[in-house]
Amino acid sequence: MSLLKGSVTFTRFRIAGNHPAHFSTFIDERLKKYAFRESAVQGDEDNTGWTSLENILDTDFKNEEYALGDYLLFSLRIDRKMVPASLLKVRLLEGEKKLRVESGGKRIYREQREILKEQIRAGLLENSHPIPSFHGVCWSVSKNMLFFSSLTEKASEEFQDLFKRSFGLTVYPFVPWEGASMADNETTASSTTAGKARTHKAAGADESTPAFSPGREFLTWLWFKSEERGGTVMIPDLGDTGVTFLRRIVLESGDGDYSESVVCQGLHSDLKEGKEALRRGKKIKEARIKLTRDAADWEFTLKADYFHFQSMKLPVAPDEEEEKEADGRTLERIYLMETAAGIMDRLFELFLTVRRSPGWITEELPRMEKWLHQ
Repeated sequence: MSLLKGSVTFTRFRIAGNHPAHFSTFIDERLKKYAFRESAVQGDEDNTGWTSLENILDTDFKNEEYALGDYLLFSLRIDRKMVPASLLKVRLLEGEKKLRVESGGKRIYREQREILKEQIRAGLLENSHPIPSFHGVCWSVSKNMLFFSSLTEKASEEFQDLFKRSFGLTVYPFVPWEGASMADNETTASSTTAGKARTHKAAGADESTPAFSPGREFLTWLWFKSEERGGTVMIPDLGDTGVTFLRRIVLESGDGDYSESVVCQGLHSDLKEGKEALRRGKKIKEARIKLTRDAADWEFTLKADYFHFQSMKLPVAPDEEEEKEADGRTLERIYLMETAAGIMDRLFELFLTVRRSPGWITEELPRMEKWLHQ
């Protein structure tokens, strides 16, 4: 989804290392050097490169049109050849039929089938056209932070690799709990009574989930906290912030092949099955959330494991929107994205402070248990 209009989906990256000397000239040279170029994509290899954010066909980056205040804005283009599974299946069946005829009806062994499958796949790839995809990049130079408008693992890997090759800088996914230690609290928890352990389980922990799953425990706690004060959470030094869980919550327990998920959909007041899932030991994997701050509303899905933001609707003032120039609208959208992500980071900091305190066992968990059984 575009960084320039509509709802936005993004993950955040932190940049390691210092900016090179003569930064502006360096960036200009590197963007142009690693800009997207049409080429024959061989096999299933990807062709990647940078393009303009506003005009995906522009790979010249003239007049530093990618620079906007503190931000550098451009796009990652990935051209990828793909073979539809259904097409491969049909061609493989046809190939097997032909092979049986040629061999006089003899049995086709597994090794022959695998060789045939790879030959057919290679042929289909050779004759197919690459499919392009575009992913926006917003680089905050002063904060060493990047917004990347894709949540897929493959696109993120391509982005990190090309960014490293282009600028000699390493980027790594940003999560607000990086470096946070829960050792003290876990030690405290392990020495509690059996009754308190049951309370812990009621609040969303069981034998099939890790002792501390930061994002999931955070969302579980945030749901409780939002309802504790009627949809408002007090953030130190920031004040009351509206937090409402909307329509859809995904809960999960276990891991890998042993995971079990529950999807709850409906109005805020009708998510009773979500609390039942929490009582059975599941934690919130993702949730649709509405943030309200200073008369501005954001709505988005937060994916807990990597703190990804999906389909974020930004506050818009229609009368003012028409009057602003394109650059002004873009800067406002970036500001609103940063504001929403920053509020969620602050909420996680609040959770972490409570989670590390002795009051987590003696006060917070008993209140969560009571909430779950209301």
